[in-house]
Amino acid sequence: MQTLAQRILEYAAGLPEGAPLVAKGLLHLGNRAALDQALCRLTRRGALLRVERGIYAVPVSTRFGTRAPAASAVVEGLAQQRGETVVPHGAAAANELGLTTQVPVRAVYLTSGRSRTLNLGAQTIEFRHAPRWQLVLAERPAGKILRALTWLGPQHANEAIRKLRPLLSASDLAEVASSRGQLPTWMAKEVSTLLQH
Repeated sequence: MQTLAQRILEYAAGLPEGAPLVAKGLLHLGNRAALDQALCRLTRRGALLRVERGIYAVPVSTRFGTRAPAASAVVEGLAQQRGETVVPHGAAAANELGLTTQVPVRAVYLTSGRSRTLNLGAQTIEFRHAPRWQLVLAERPAGKILRALTWLGPQHANEAIRKLRPLLSASDLAEVASSRGQLPTWMAKEVSTLLQH
């Protein structure tokens, strides 16, 4: 007969990389108190990583040893589990769009939830609560453009728009323009210049 810890690990093996494990999601395997103890023991043994209080992830085994799951996979799993909107920070968006050569050192995400820091092995993931307008068009390329412009600020937004204008498709322009009503005034003006040229 399998122990509770073995059943947890067997269940976790069927989950995608970075999927969060929480005791409430494992109640089909045992009672809550036993699950909490088993999760704690598995974490001490190194079979699980404690991401946040009550949330665990399975380390990934490679031929070089074990590593933490990809930060993006953990963030996506947490966003789905908690029903939050989570997007990469504007600095990462600006780098991806070629607007800056600065590469973010830490993984920073904007969220509709509370601000917090997660530890994923040796990596720290920072969640910053953001106003709703910064999370507009979350998964769309147009949303990435808006977050990059926000990070660059009013001083550099015009120059960035000149660089981006030839690279944007008509549908991307229309999407960016559709969000103007939710943006701060300085940004709505800058986005409007995209449509004038």
